[in-house]
Order: sequence, then structure tokens, then C-alpha cells
Amino acid sequence: MVEEESSSLVSPQNYEHKNEEPKEKIEENNTLAIVPILDDKEKISSHVQEKGIDSGIQKSTGGSKDTDTALAKVESEKRLALIKAWEDNEKTKTENKALKKLLAVGSWENTKKATIEAELRLIQEELEKKKAEYAEKMKNKMVEIHREAEEKRAMIKAKEGEDILKVEEIAAKFRATGNMPKKFLRCFGY
Repeated sequence: MVEEESSSLVSPQNYEHKNEEPKEKIEENNTLAIVPILDDKEKISSHVQEKGIDSGIQKSTGGSKDTDTALAKVESEKRLALIKAWEDNEKTKTENKALKKLLAVGSWENTKKATIEAELRLIQEELEKKKAEYAEKMKNKMVEIHREAEEKRAMIKAKEGEDILKVEEIAAKFRATGNMPKKFLRCFGY
């Protein structure tokens, strides 16, 4: 009789109650219970009496009523376990969706920042080029101004030299003739 029985681990979700009674009560925290798979109720009662095992289900004269109550409790626990599993699954899905969206937003932000930083670098490079070009133009203008100033200084020096030679020639002429310069006399009142 014991050889005909086979026991296995059955979760509340997979437990089918076709003429079977659980060996131990299934707790609310979804633990697994060892449940014998038997053909009829007499085998269960004789097995319990032989082994001296307390089935956890009180036997009374109304056995059908107790069995129905136990089966209803198992059904209720099974339903609650399925609801809890569904709830956990949905929460996980929601968290994964949110995480995926957050990662997408982070990726989008990083891409936009990189694009703007690249544009900023290009603008800075262009400004550096323009700054270098303007600096070169200003240096060229300064060189040109310096060159023009040197030319003007040279012209002034040359004119000064010519004027001095002219004055010396006129002075030599006045010395040779003995005449006095007319402009000079006006200053002194002669």
C-alpha cells in the first residue's frame, strides 16, 4: 500500500485537488508542501494511521464538509499566490519600462550635450582663427604705419638737410655780396 503512494513537491499554483488531500497545510508565504498523490481517501486515512502522521485537517463525522473547507482554503491560497505573482511580475515590468525610459533619456541627454559641446568647440576654433586673422591684420597695419612713419621721418630729415644746404648757400651769397637778408631785418626793425 505504501509502495503505491508517490510523494512529490507541489507548489500551490500546480496543485490539483482531484480526490486528494494535502499532507501538510500550505502556508501563506507560498512555501512548497509535500503532498502524497493517492487514488482515494481510504488510502490517505490508512496511511495516516499507519505512519502516525497528523494531516493537519481535523476529521469529523462530516468528512465531506471538512474536505470542501480545506479545498476552498487551498483554492483561496492558490488564487492569492497567483495574484501576488502577477502583481510582482507587473511591478517588475513597470520598473523595467521606467528604467529603460530613464536610460533612453540619459542617452538622449548625453548625445545632445556631446553635439552642443562639438558645436561649441567648432565655434571656438572659428573664433580662434578669426582672432588670429585679426591679430595678423593688426600687426600688418602696425608694420605699415611704422613703415609710413619711417618714410615720413626720412622725408623730413631729407627736407631738413636740403633746407640747411639752401640756407648755407644763401648765407655764403650774402657774405660774398655783403648784403643783409631782407626777412631778417624785418624781425629786428631795420
